[in-house]
Amino acid sequence: MGTNKTIATLRKDGGPRISACEVEFRDGEVKLGMMPGSMKLLDLLRDARIAIHCPTIEPTEEQSDGWPGDAKLAGVAVEVPEPADNTVEGARFFRVDVREVVLTYVAETRDHLIVESWQEGRGVQRRPRY
Repeated sequence: MGTNKTIATLRKDGGPRISACEVEFRDGEVKLGMMPGSMKLLDLLRDARIAIHCPTIEPTEEQSDGWPGDAKLAGVAVEVPEPADNTVEGARFFRVDVREVVLTYVAETRDHLIVESWQEGRGVQRRPRY
């Protein structure tokens, strides 16, 4: 679903901040970078908890399959060394230590949603939502 996602970080006062961010799934990890001085970077340096949400894709009337689903994850951002190909001075890079993943989609019968989730320490769950 592309590299552009929405992330949630925590502001200095504890409130949520929603920002756009490019996220990469590479080498079995979730990776992201932050521009120097960005508010989301300052948030992560203060409190590393983060949530990431995929783009919401609305199906067109011509799409018989309907809505492709919705994915989100949450965890802790862990700073990693900058990649060799980095061209932005002062940029910082992170991998996400994933603690929770949720996938929501329409069931094949088209009469309810399915919510599949994994949470650290709990494992996988699958729940219908009517």
